[in-house]
Amino acid sequence: MKRALVALLALACSSGTAEPAKPVAGDAAAVAIFAGGCFWCMEPPFDQLPGVLATTSGYTGGRVEKPSYEQVSSGGTGHREAVQVEYDPARVSYAQLLDVFWRNVDPTDAGGQFCDRGEQYTTAIFTTTEAQAAEAKAAKAKLEQSHVLKQPVVTPVLPAAPFYPAEDYHQDYYEKNPVRYKFYRNGCGRDRVLEGLWGAAPAH
Repeated sequence: MKRALVALLALACSSGTAEPAKPVAGDAAAVAIFAGGCFWCMEPPFDQLPGVLATTSGYTGGRVEKPSYEQVSSGGTGHREAVQVEYDPARVSYAQLLDVFWRNVDPTDAGGQFCDRGEQYTTAIFTTTEAQAAEAKAAKAKLEQSHVLKQPVVTPVLPAAPFYPAEDYHQDYYEKNPVRYKFYRNGCGRDRVLEGLWGAAPAH
């Protein structure tokens, strides 16, 4: 379903690939990277969080430089769809970002997320500092020990790899194409699964 929507959109958009994302300017900003399946669906919950400065959809963790959407979505590059979150640590903590991440994914699914299957749609937390790595691992352990979820948490905590921003037509997709976004999200059953896991519908 998602690939069909992207194919329609790409007919009117450039499919050029981007250079790896550069570090955020400014001493106040920090960066977090999360893979949670379709990056269209991971931008909205972070964008709505006070203290988040920007979100960028992209690809990370793979073996190919400057991958295109077609390469990543076909599988085999090792990349995951991910969202890079630029945030102000004075206004929002990494712990809060982690909480938003967990509640917007199914961390028990090792084969993808919702209707999107394959390695490119699997979850992961990519940490940019040792402090983030320690906090993410602790949060994962706490979630496992809470027994909120009926199945084991399979989301890995990994060191950040080069992050390549996705093509322009993927950025802020939910704002640029609200009808198509809602059609995809509803058709994929994302909210139904999340409500079953966490008990409350996530922000999107």
